[in-house]
Amino acid sequence: MADRTPLTPDERSGLADRLPEWILEGEVLRRTWAFRDFVEAWAFMGRVAEVAEDLQHHPDWSNSWNRVEMVVTTHHPVGRDGPCLTRLDVAFALAVDGLA
Repeated sequence: MADRTPLTPDERSGLADRLPEWILEGEVLRRTWAFRDFVEAWAFMGRVAEVAEDLQHHPDWSNSWNRVEMVVTTHHPVGRDGPCLTRLDVAFALAVDGLA
């Protein structure tokens, strides 16, 4: 099972170095990709879906022609009542970065 432990303050402060293309917004990570066309964007989403299934962690995302926008957070983290960033979110973002 993936690690749904909330990030520590030190882990949060290191996100910009580990995930330079992602934007930290409160308790979510956000990123947008632009591809050559719809087909490339759709193919990327298919690859992300495989990662999501492997990790059992699914992003909130949207697609408009050649753009894919993604938001990642953990909705049911260990020891928390509401959504927050966890080690699982970081693992997911790193895996997705390897696909683009």
